Parts: sequence; C-alpha cells; structure tokens
Amino acid sequence: MKTFAFAACLATLLAANAFAADTPASFLTGLTNPESVCYGPKGEMYVTEIGEPGKDGDGKVTVIRDGKPAQLVGGLDDPKGIVYYKDMVWLTDKTKVISVDLQGKMKVAYAADAFPTTPLFLNDIAVDVLNGILLVTDSGDRMGHGGAVYRIDIRQNKITTVVSNETIPELNMPNGVAFDGASSLIVADMNQGCLYRVRIADKKAEKIAEGMDGADGLVWDHFGRFFVTSWKTGKVFAIPRPGQKPILIGEGLKAAADACLGSNGKELIIPDMKSGTLTKLSTTIPGWEVDDKPLAVETRLAFPNLKFAGFGEDESGKIVPLRPIVLTHANDGSNRVFVATQQGVIHYFKNDDAAAQETKVFLDISKKVRYEDKTNEEGCLGFCFHPKFKENGEIFVFYTDINAKLTNVVSRFKVKKDDPNSIDPASEEELLRIEHPFWNHDGGTVAFGPDGYLYIALGDGGSGGDPFKNGQKMSTWLGKILRIDVNTKSDGKPYGIPTDNPFVGKEGFKPEIFALGLRNVWRFAFDRKTGDLWAGEVGQNLFEEVNLIKNGGNYGWSIRESLHPFGDEGVSERDDLIDPIWEYHHDLGKSITGGGVYRGKDVPELEGKYVYADYVTNKFWALKYDAAQGRVVSNQPLQSTGLSVLSFGEDEQGEMYALVVSGTGKGIYRLAKTK
Repeated sequence: MKTFAFAACLATLLAANAFAADTPASFLTGLTNPESVCYGPKGEMYVTEIGEPGKDGDGKVTVIRDGKPAQLVGGLDDPKGIVYYKDMVWLTDKTKVISVDLQGKMKVAYAADAFPTTPLFLNDIAVDVLNGILLVTDSGDRMGHGGAVYRIDIRQNKITTVVSNETIPELNMPNGVAFDGASSLIVADMNQGCLYRVRIADKKAEKIAEGMDGADGLVWDHFGRFFVTSWKTGKVFAIPRPGQKPILIGEGLKAAADACLGSNGKELIIPDMKSGTLTKLSTTIPGWEVDDKPLAVETRLAFPNLKFAGFGEDESGKIVPLRPIVLTHANDGSNRVFVATQQGVIHYFKNDDAAAQETKVFLDISKKVRYEDKTNEEGCLGFCFHPKFKENGEIFVFYTDINAKLTNVVSRFKVKKDDPNSIDPASEEELLRIEHPFWNHDGGTVAFGPDGYLYIALGDGGSGGDPFKNGQKMSTWLGKILRIDVNTKSDGKPYGIPTDNPFVGKEGFKPEIFALGLRNVWRFAFDRKTGDLWAGEVGQNLFEEVNLIKNGGNYGWSIRESLHPFGDEGVSERDDLIDPIWEYHHDLGKSITGGGVYRGKDVPELEGKYVYADYVTNKFWALKYDAAQGRVVSNQPLQSTGLSVLSFGEDEQGEMYALVVSGTGKGIYRLAKTK
C-alpha cells in the first residue's frame, strides 16, 4: 500500500529528468586532492587532503574557520573518509583508523592488525553518534577483490565484518557508506555504480539503486532524501524517496568525492578532488521541489484576560502549572471554547479575546485521573464531542485510571439533566479499558471521523523499541488506531464494530483496529474539508514523521522507523507498508506534536496546510501535500516564539490554537499573521 500511484511517480520522474542539472559552485581552492569533509561543533569544516596519491607522509587534515584554511594535523599517508564524534575527528588512512582531537593531537585508534582481516585500502567512514558506532569501508585491491565494510564499536573496542564477498558475492569495490537508521547501512559499489542496503544484525543485503557509475559519497539530508556523488563522472544524484530511481542534480566536477550536508541543511558540500576545490550544490531535486520559505505567521497569546477556574497554588503553596491538552468546540452554534487539562478538568468559556472572564467547569474527573509530572504521558489525554452533542449531550474522554495500574480508559459521559452546561460525572459509561506495560506512549487522541465513528489513538505500550512487538501484533490494541461505533452495541460490548473495519472476522485480530504499526501518535486530526486523517508520529532514535492514516494501513513500526529499517528485524520499503508523507531528522527536532489542516479565515496563508510543531526544539511548520503528485510540495517554517507545544486545537470557525504548559495560567496561543 504505497502512498502514491505508479503512474504519478513515473510522470514525476520523467518531468525531473527533463531538467538540466546544476554545476556545483566552488567556494574554496588550493587544496591538494581533497577527499572528504565534515563539520565540527562550532560550524568549522574539516577536510582530508590526500596530497600526492600513493605517497606517504604528505597527507593532512585541514580545518576551515571563517573561510580560512589551516592545517590541523599533517604527516598522514592517504587520508580519506572523515567524521566528527565526541570532540575528535575520525578518519581512515590506508590501513588504519586515526582519531585527532581539535587541537591536532593524533593517535592511531585502530591499526591494521585490529581488523578481522588485514585491510587493503580503507576508504569511507560513517558514525552513529547515539551509540558510538563507526562504519568503515575497505575498497580492497580496487579490482574486485578484498572489499569489505567493518563495524567498529568504539565503546566496546570491537570490530566486526558486516559486508564482504561472502555476504555480497558480486561486491566489487565498496566506497561510500552511510547508516540507514541505526540498524542498517547503505554502501556504494564504485565499480558497479550501485547501492546496497545491508541489515547489520544478519548481514542480509539487497540492491536498492543502480546506474551511478563511480558512486562515491553518500549523504542523507534532514528530510529523508538521499544523495550520491560520482568520483568517475563528476556527477551528483538524488533519491527523493525510498524505491525511487536516482535523479541527476549536479554535474561538471572532475572528481566528486565524499560530500556532507551543509550547515543550513539546504546544500551539499562536495570536495572536487582533481580540481583541489570545495564546492556547494543545492539539495533541490528537480520534480521534487519543496517550498521552504518562512511564512509570516506567528503564535500570539489568546484570551489574555482569561482565568482558569481553580488555577493557582496547591496545599503546599506551590503553583500547579496549567497543562491544557485538548482545545475543541461542541459544534452546537454556541461559539464556546472547551479546554481539557491533563489533570482531568474540562473548562469552557466564551470565544472572545477581549473579554475578562473566568472559565466554567464542564466536567471534573480529576479524582479519577492519574497524573504526575514524572510520568507526564499519563493523565486526561483525549476529549471530544459526539457529532450530535446538541441532541444527545454525549462526550467522550480518554484518561489514565488512578485506581488501576498502567491502565487507560475511554468513557462516555452525558450532560446533567437539569444543567445542559455541565457534564454529570456519575453518567460515566466505560467503553474501553486498555492495560499497558509501561507509563509512556499512551497516545490518547479521540475524535469522530466524518463517517460518524469514534477513532482512538493508542501507543505501543511504552519503554523503547517496542519490546513486546505490539506495533505489528494484531491481538492487541496497542500501537494502533481504533475505530468503533458508539451508537450501537454488539457482542456484549458497549459499542459496535463498523462492518468495514479492515480486520473484522479475522481470527486472532482485534476487530476494533483501523490502522497499525504506530509507535505513539501525538496527535491526530481530521481535515474538516476533505475528511483526511492526519497523524504526527513520535519517533524513537532518529526520525519524526507525518502520516496520512488509511483504512487498514500498516505504518511499519517497529520494523521501520519512518522511512528507515528499525532494529534487528528491520525491513526496507514494502508494498504492504505505508511510508510517511514526510519525515524530519532529530537534528531538527526530537518529538513531533501533530496539529491539523488549517481551514479558518484569519490566516489565509495557512489554508489547506498541515500545521505541526516539535515539542523539544519549539519549531513550527506548515506542510502542504499534493495528492495528485503524491508528495509534499511545501514545508514552511512559522515564526517560532519558544513554545513547547503540548497539543493543537481549533474552534468552531476553524481557527487554530497551540496549547502549552504554563505557570501563569496563560497556556493558549492562536495562529495569526505576523504583525
């Protein structure tokens, strides 16, 4: 179940190939056979210079600060691949791996006799900074023999062989190498002009791309796009999505060597070895352009004169921060705004920025809800109105039960018979009770779809790495989005199962499951115009993702993290898995807060765009997906105001709000045009 049709892909590729490739622009000259480049901690660049090929002792590492080159260390033989890790640069030099601190002190970290097989020609190097792992290629005799990829565990001081002619019999001359997630690697075979993906745990390999004679340097950008340089032809290729064919984006270099991603994330830094220069090339891919120009949109404090009822000090005199987790409306024409707090109180107030007012309590179940700051993924996590609330007075709440261990509950509540502006706590009807093994990854979003069914997001059960494999296990609700019919009851349950739920009638499958393979959706929302279901999926090690949720869709967790294989059983792209429409690397953010598609009137610049944020880095974006092309066409930053967004919501008019933890009780911000 791929997210875009073959015909659309083919048309895009044909259009892309009609564009002329750019010529990388030189910005530094006078180097002697520069081979590889990386960035240091303060934005400085480190470049290996081979000197005269085959001549020992004239190689060096050059550091470039403010555009000026200076020698960091000399006396090397033929230094090639280079990476930065923990206050050092690590590089290959013929048959050894060398580390150099930032003051130029050098040592041989791994000599030739440390390798399982004596290396012949060590070439490229890659680093997993989270786990302290290096990958090093050996190009062998460069005539098809002795090639390998080694895995070096720095912390355990252990070297193992991952790739050789035993694992890939047709392997000819391995050159560039890159991690694909933490559990797989991609290696370029220069002589064959192809790429292999290899699962490190069992060394299983597959060819994933070809047609790039002289393939050398391999680079990921921050959004899952992959770039390949060719030393033989001086060309640069891009692979915009897994499974796509390489697209030529640059040419005209004499010998394009090991590149790295530029500091702005929008260009490649490429050594042109034979020209002795460093060059720059835009990462824009013809036919796959993504508009990333910032929008003149900001977050602005909403309802500045609003006071939350009960907000203030606890019994010890300590301020209890406001934790607004859901903002919504009743769709009843009243123009009221409803806000649920994570501690279990639902407030409402008039949608009037200028009014000085205090919220009224709609429902207080705080004595039923478990919430503590140290386990802050529990609490009251979801709240929504029945589509016919005006007639039946029903709401639905997702919360962590204080009277049970590690248990979430989805319940129905009804308005009081004598007060339509208040929910009766005693009216609770429990629909689902979900036990989970750990306190984190609870999910918690509940919302009605345009089909009138209730959708419920559940995380994989918590901890890390999905230890019980719940994402792919169909006998559990964990790691899924559920869909139930709250207007009927069947099989002794207080709800019905929609007949078109994808796994109805399958033995061993939970019939409530609508979509699977999800780690921790935070959060999902329906587009009120199209009905599309958008979800922000929080990643594990390296990637955050945006998904369009489909009936029966399998989103890959925990055999994939976003676009990449995950874990010892990780897999590449498969027809039965749906890839995210967008990902971003943890260099940009570490915890996505999913929002929704803007359909209001106050900010026309956002019309039809999916707004989301990162909780850790406080960045905001507006993303546009073109369904006809099957791809994202814009991902534009919004003005950041330093907000760690817990959640987004919208009022009855479709205006969008961001919710944040607040020690002052001012935790609601609206999206607005920048003044």
